Amino acid sequence: MPKNAMPPVEIYTSRFCSHCAAAKALLNRRGVSYSDVSSDFERREEMIQHASGRMAVPQIFIGTTHVGGSNELYALERVGRLNPLLAGGKAPS
Repeated sequence: MPKNAMPPVEIYTSRFCSHCAAAKALLNRRGVSYSDVSSDFERREEMIQHASGRMAVPQIFIGTTHVGGSNELYALERVGRLNPLLAGGKAPS
């Protein structure tokens, strides 16, 4: 990945989900481009596998890092770890 290139961000959501809307709102406020792959059922199966069997939405992936849901995304923001992850840095621990 070129320096300063943002890793791809994927989010799996469902309609009328307030946590999904909150996660997308944070990404939008940050100017993050993301792919909402919710309507792709094959990708949904892939999401479940990569999310250790979790089926709840949203499920957010930044690059190869599984962030988790909206609460985890906001927690990364609060502790200042979202920017480094979006910059292609170290995965949260």
